[in-house]
Amino acid sequence: MRLRVQVYTGQRCRFRSRTRGAIATVVTIAEILKNNGFAVEKKIMTSTVDMKDESRGRPIQKAKIEILLGKTDKFDELMAAAAEERGELADGEEHS
Repeated sequence: MRLRVQVYTGQRCRFRSRTRGAIATVVTIAEILKNNGFAVEKKIMTSTVDMKDESRGRPIQKAKIEILLGKTDKFDELMAAAAEERGELADGEEHS
């Protein structure tokens, strides 16, 4: 599976994939981020890429997807709350 993630100046994130399994992973990650209030969808781009089938030696087309996400207004607040929760859990576990 090939998954490529690019983060730009803290405001945008782009996921890219060229294989079927990775495309499902990219879509799932994007949906999780959107459903939990961390990201908004900016752009979805699909295309095909010509590749060589190594077992048969002939060209084939593979699906490609790029999903560009942007931070929500609540992103920093949600991240701070998650970090605080992790810190409280770690402290609580140490004292048990």
